[in-house]
Amino acid sequence: MRLRALLETDALGLRLLGGDDELDRTVRGVMTTDLRDPSRYLSGGELVLTGLAWRRDADDSEPFVRILASAGVAGLAAGEAELGDIPDDLVQACVRHRLPLFAVNESVAFASITEYVVRQVSGERAGDLAAVVDRHRRLMTSGPAGGGPEVVLDLLGSDLDLRAWVLSPTGRQIAGAGEPLSPAVSAALAGDHLAATRTGRRGPHRANAAGATYSLFPIRNTGRGAAPAARDVRETVLSDWLLAVEADASDWPAARLDLLQGVTQLIAVERDRREAARTVRRRLAQEVLELVQTGAAPAEIAARLRVAAPVLLPGLGTAPHWQVVVARVEWEQEGGATIEAGPVAQSLLEEILVDPATVGSESADRIAVAHTGDEAIALVPLPSTSLPPAIEPDTPLDAPTGFGTDNAGLHADALLAAVREPLSAGLADDGRLTLGVSAAVHSAEGLRGALEEARHARRVAAARPGRVCAAGHHELASHVLLLPFVPDDVRRAFTARLLDPLRDYDRRHRAELIPTLEAFLDCDGSWTRCATRLHLHVNTLRYRVGRIEQLTGRDLSRLEDKLDFFLALRMS
Repeated sequence: MRLRALLETDALGLRLLGGDDELDRTVRGVMTTDLRDPSRYLSGGELVLTGLAWRRDADDSEPFVRILASAGVAGLAAGEAELGDIPDDLVQACVRHRLPLFAVNESVAFASITEYVVRQVSGERAGDLAAVVDRHRRLMTSGPAGGGPEVVLDLLGSDLDLRAWVLSPTGRQIAGAGEPLSPAVSAALAGDHLAATRTGRRGPHRANAAGATYSLFPIRNTGRGAAPAARDVRETVLSDWLLAVEADASDWPAARLDLLQGVTQLIAVERDRREAARTVRRRLAQEVLELVQTGAAPAEIAARLRVAAPVLLPGLGTAPHWQVVVARVEWEQEGGATIEAGPVAQSLLEEILVDPATVGSESADRIAVAHTGDEAIALVPLPSTSLPPAIEPDTPLDAPTGFGTDNAGLHADALLAAVREPLSAGLADDGRLTLGVSAAVHSAEGLRGALEEARHARRVAAARPGRVCAAGHHELASHVLLLPFVPDDVRRAFTARLLDPLRDYDRRHRAELIPTLEAFLDCDGSWTRCATRLHLHVNTLRYRVGRIEQLTGRDLSRLEDKLDFFLALRMS
């Protein structure tokens, strides 16, 4: 704003005492001081407000004004409450240094002047920033991005004092200005955004995390590669980015809201460009998947893998090992609606396979994900040096952890640990994400088995309760592999035959035969250990077990009957 605007605002009650030919100076801020030397706090362009407490005699005015003029301040406003009329020595000093001087009536608070100037300056900066954003949008739409989203986020911070971050639907930071958000805050904000989107509320959404207030703006893919408008929010809710701004936008003027919407559109263009860059990796995965599923010769698959390796692991000297990850997103269907979940699962799996602590979107460049129907399939390369030397390449790994390619491989539970909270909010009450991870294989011959292993693991995960579930290859060497494939009617009949008599007895007599049976099997049939765990006398335990055998016609000393009870409890 200009100094002239201060005189034109009657509510401020300012009188000009000198410098009428300097009123076109630009005011960039306000600083209130009664220090004799405030130079360390001045950066130029300020309107300085003072109550004149620094002035002891007439000789103090000259050095004070000289300091202000040297710092490049826009003007000086002196209050009349302390001395009444403004001293003539101060007026003359301002004339000599060509510094505009205003008198502030004692009835006007400095806070009122400060609030007015800050409001006007912020509005003009928003206009300047809007022009920059518009120019940047045109540049990014027509050619390569000039620094990506970080440039615009830096402008929000420097010109509007707004801290902002771009987050993925799992809460991973894609871009940001200044200090990154903590993983816990990022996950909480992503979860709040997904939950609000699922309820149909329009953004921005207000959220609180770690004692701070944030406004969450959806970033929808509206660039050149955007898909048609989704018929159902569930088709995009798990793949859209969001802009988190540390501020409460509920009382913002329309102009500022429009500016932030422009920022989200600008970031959407950049996201569209990065999505297009994934096309090569997705095509490679799709080609390998089709060869594996159609039973192509291992030599043909190996040739395709040799093409994929330099793209996914540039600079790798030897052929990598591979892991396969299968994911499926399923929604409850209502009213005959059909939701295309395959692309959502593909985009989501690409995000899940990135270390959540990694900032930026390029970290997904080593992941190739295809989709067939509602199923997404990822081909993840692992440098051979990442496998322990004592383990043969095709041997299942016990419990590898981590996300990237610098460790022993991917572990199902670790993949979902950081993203379970936000994704559960996005899936709400009608969606599920299930995921299976294979062991590492070192050749084309092992890839078909890895794919089937990952699919079996995903089915094991699907048999578990919860909205977000995963299972790994190490879980497939036990009875749990068989349980997901037992038909529901067979499962219900089997468990009812064995357990319903015990449940009925417990209900009628307030007994605890079911908990006793679980503890007895968990203690491997040891009378002493089971009695100690249940805080029972051994004779009491023998009585309860005898009652279980009487009601079911089974003998808990026989291995076959123990196994039947164990499976019935697992399937119930």
